[in-house]
Amino acid sequence: MATETAGAVVESSSAATVPSPAPEAGSKHKLERKWTFWFDNQSKPKQGAAWGTSLREVYTFDTVEEFWCLYDQVFKPSKLPGNADFHLFKTGIEPKWEDPECAKGGKWTVTSNRKANLDNMWLMMALIGEQFDDAEDICGVVASVRQRQDKLSLWTKTAANEAAQMGIGRKWKEIIDVTDKIIYNFHDDSRTRSSKSRYSV
Repeated sequence: MATETAGAVVESSSAATVPSPAPEAGSKHKLERKWTFWFDNQSKPKQGAAWGTSLREVYTFDTVEEFWCLYDQVFKPSKLPGNADFHLFKTGIEPKWEDPECAKGGKWTVTSNRKANLDNMWLMMALIGEQFDDAEDICGVVASVRQRQDKLSLWTKTAANEAAQMGIGRKWKEIIDVTDKIIYNFHDDSRTRSSKSRYSV
């Protein structure tokens, strides 16, 4: 699998190799599923390039120890340049609307004007799946660094299942400790540039 160094990921997303986390003594703590980090730097898009052409698969992990090593060394949103995104998705799901697992889904979104907040929320979401009753409906999470306002979005599979989405939204809000209202948008609406929010908690 093509991977990238921390510096390359944050600065230029040029292809290289992310070194494997250092081995630790004793047995490692396996996660229930594999997760994959992705990186997208849209700060310098090539003219005429389609969305997603700068998206890169960076690293796949399946132990608690790997996650902490990767997070501490590389994957903090505050280290990103403007207009860049970190994605953490279940392995096998690409962070694109076109992916079959995402096509009928949508996303819960929360915004923040403070960079430290994004790091804290991203950390809490990093091992997300097993904290939700509807864990199978979760695809992944995206941290988007922007000049005026950062965003964190939790992607799910079945947007039309209101009961599942409301349960996920309430749990997510509790986990990231947000008091302001958060909204859910269908990917289908986003494709047509509609800003309509379907659910809110």
